[in-house]
Amino acid sequence: MASYKQHCIHCSSLIESDSRFCPRCGSHSPFVLRCPSCLREISKGDMLCDQCGCSLKVQCPQCGKETFVDDRCEVCQASLRVRCSNKRCGETVFFQNTHCLACGTKAAKAPKEMR
Repeated sequence: MASYKQHCIHCSSLIESDSRFCPRCGSHSPFVLRCPSCLREISKGDMLCDQCGCSLKVQCPQCGKETFVDDRCEVCQASLRVRCSNKRCGETVFFQNTHCLACGTKAAKAPKEMR
């Protein structure tokens, strides 16, 4: 079966169109931006998610600057994701989420260097 490739919106790598992750930059949403709380598709200029009302601007836990909710801080490029505390899950979740969106496990506190 023929497979088409698309460019990752974060690093421009050409990857399979059915990919869930970008193998080059590690993005969890290589083709669209998603709300970290409800996974609804969002746009870079949005201030709030129109589905759940989540603020789409947060303070980076590393540099303290305001950044758009994405895999990395726009200012310092630090990761805004932490690993799920459920060892069987292994997914990464947005640092402010209270529960893992993959398995529902209560999220662990962000590591000290992210506070």
